[in-house]
Amino acid sequence: GMPLDPDQFKSVLGRFASGVTVVTTRGHAGRDHGMTVSAFSSLSLSPPLVLFCIDRTASVHPALASAEWAVVNILSAEQEALSRRFSHLEPEARFDGVGFTRGQHGAPVLDDVLGWLECRIVDRHPGGDHDILIAEVESATARDGRPLLYYRSGYAQLER
Repeated sequence: GMPLDPDQFKSVLGRFASGVTVVTTRGHAGRDHGMTVSAFSSLSLSPPLVLFCIDRTASVHPALASAEWAVVNILSAEQEALSRRFSHLEPEARFDGVGFTRGQHGAPVLDDVLGWLECRIVDRHPGGDHDILIAEVESATARDGRPLLYYRSGYAQLER
């Protein structure tokens, strides 16, 4: 058949509303790395696995490609600015003035997130222009609030 029109593909994918996460890790030199990721999914309950997809051209890709531990921070509706910061700012400035604590293995847990998962990265698979990272969840923490949603290339609020 006809080749798929990339704009049409993006337009249809944009109809899938997703939550927004910031995936963080602590690099070998003790430097913090983080990036906004909406391509995140639960994968398995037993064992507890999640997956997230990282663009190979992303500045944080090398750090995540070699990391053993990462934290998936699930953003709340009030954290749109944080999502923009971790997708647009230069990597070395992303944590400036941002409140966080550290997970058990050193990766940043951002303040006021809806939930966070501390994970060991157990597998990596190439997927087109992205890499698929599979991670086993060692600990998970949640708190109440409304999620930040991404829909049709913009942020949206959940009305309920």
